[in-house]
Amino acid sequence: MLHINDLVYRQNGRLLFSGATLHVAEGQHLGLIGRNGSGKTTLFRLILGEAGADGGDIRLRPRVRLGHVAQDMPSGEVTPLEIVLAADDERTSLLAEAETETDAHRIADIHQRLADIDSHGAPSRAGAILAGLGFDAPAQERPISEFSGGWRMRVALARTLFTKPDLLLLDEPTNHLDLEAVLWLTSHLASWQGTMVLISHDRDLLNAVANRITHIEGGKLNAYQGNFDRFERTRRERLDLQAKAFTKQMEQRRHIQSFIDRFRAKATKARQAQSRMKMLERMELAVPVVEDQPISFDFPEPEAFSPPLIALEDVAIGYAKDHPVLRKLNLRLDPDDRIALLGPNGNGKTTLARLLAGRLAPLSGEIVKPSKLRVGYFAQDQADELDLTASTLDHMRKLAPTLTEEKMRAHLARFGFTADHVDTKVASLSGGEKARLLFALMCRDSPSLMVLDEPTNHLDIDAREALEQALNAFEGAVVLVSHDAHLIELAADKLWRVENGTCTPFDGDLDDYRQSLAEARRNASGGTERTGGGQPSRKDERRQAAEARAKLAPLRQAAKAADAHLAKLHDKKAQLEKKLADPKLYEGPPEKVTNLRLDLGALDRDLADAEAVWLSAHEALEAAES
Repeated sequence: MLHINDLVYRQNGRLLFSGATLHVAEGQHLGLIGRNGSGKTTLFRLILGEAGADGGDIRLRPRVRLGHVAQDMPSGEVTPLEIVLAADDERTSLLAEAETETDAHRIADIHQRLADIDSHGAPSRAGAILAGLGFDAPAQERPISEFSGGWRMRVALARTLFTKPDLLLLDEPTNHLDLEAVLWLTSHLASWQGTMVLISHDRDLLNAVANRITHIEGGKLNAYQGNFDRFERTRRERLDLQAKAFTKQMEQRRHIQSFIDRFRAKATKARQAQSRMKMLERMELAVPVVEDQPISFDFPEPEAFSPPLIALEDVAIGYAKDHPVLRKLNLRLDPDDRIALLGPNGNGKTTLARLLAGRLAPLSGEIVKPSKLRVGYFAQDQADELDLTASTLDHMRKLAPTLTEEKMRAHLARFGFTADHVDTKVASLSGGEKARLLFALMCRDSPSLMVLDEPTNHLDIDAREALEQALNAFEGAVVLVSHDAHLIELAADKLWRVENGTCTPFDGDLDDYRQSLAEARRNASGGTERTGGGQPSRKDERRQAAEARAKLAPLRQAAKAADAHLAKLHDKKAQLEKKLADPKLYEGPPEKVTNLRLDLGALDRDLADAEAVWLSAHEALEAAES
């Protein structure tokens, strides 16, 4: 499907790829990973032909249909559903032609082709994708001009998924999604039938979707079989072996060099010394393990307070007194709480986060908290407020003018900004580095409560892992809004559900929340995919029934084969037992009796194994049928 051979590419004089090679087979789900700035997005631009390689080549299968999320979106009165349906160029063209065509034969051909591509079911498929990404039936019919940039990106993603391209290229598809949409997208991509290359820092998504991982490292494209967890194990094993091989070779070279140094001047040993010198020259050097500089997060120790840290009593919050976003909030936050806010975007998670951070006053009700409570707030759009012409140290000077420069540098070092980097201008920082700067600025006063709104959006996998470890080591309270399920599972021990104009504690863990979402989706759709709450068509019902039969066919065949094998063994056992029951058998040679009993014992063992296979096959079939 895709072949990259000896790729060389330089960006602003920096060598990104050098002799990089990658082959993506049809039907493969490839996860493309690497540190921020390693060239993942650039590789997509090269595949799409938006940039030219300096060396090597990139070849796609002839007439392959590429799919990627375009940045441009229509505006005006066109609706999300119309935008997604229009992405199918053939269907759009045929429907337009059918409106004006007068030739009866051509009209028949048009309608036959529309039936072949299931044009009638297209609105249902498009609506299901949009619903999964958070657009309910009324939202699908609203003008696109009413939606924010993040929601328009969801429409762009839905448009790409709807076209079912031969090769799907997705670059961080979860960045503009909430947790609920991420869970749906993960399930949708896991069952994707085509070929896919997925750039993501979401390890749960990579584990569920990818069956191969390619790691960009040192300008190369290193491929690993399996999902992300298997990649981590395999890479660690490879690095361990590489380190051992290097250590062993260095010891061997030291031993040989010691012999050369000792006996080079002795006539009796000169020939042997020369031989060993040649051996050293011929020895292929093992490659030392050079690991990337680890990402650093180290939150300062907070001031301790007695519980509760914050108490909300019948609080209403919002941006207009007559239209509160959330009301009747009766919540308690203790000094050691780790709370994740759950709920679809637009339900008020960020509004509640701003209230807890002290950035928003309540419309009514009472908030009880210590007067000296310091809160650190990380907002997902805060990076836009950074001064691109100022350095990291300049930002610290502006926000903490009373600190000495030595303390400022020490504080920045807690977040990975060494002496060589504190004078770097913000314009030159990567997205992940800007995020780390925001964390450093947020924690300048050693807060006792950290409110984090989508803190992982610009962090790579290593940085996310460092953040998870730092949050678990932090001794204060944490309130977290995130679409990263892995971060929530590791960093939060309580869940609050923001929904229906209020917020209440959720009794359960993230798996329970996933199940509740799946149940709600089934209830909303009546167990089938619908558009705007309408009944599925007969064609959709026939298609779904055919798909169900196709999925059950291998299980039924396995159960049938197990039945036949078990019946055959029982017949064989009955014949053996009949022979052993014949009195004449015992009048003959005793060896014959012994052999038959041995055969019966072996047959009993085969029966036990066959019964286990039979039980497993039928349990699998019953589970699938139910």
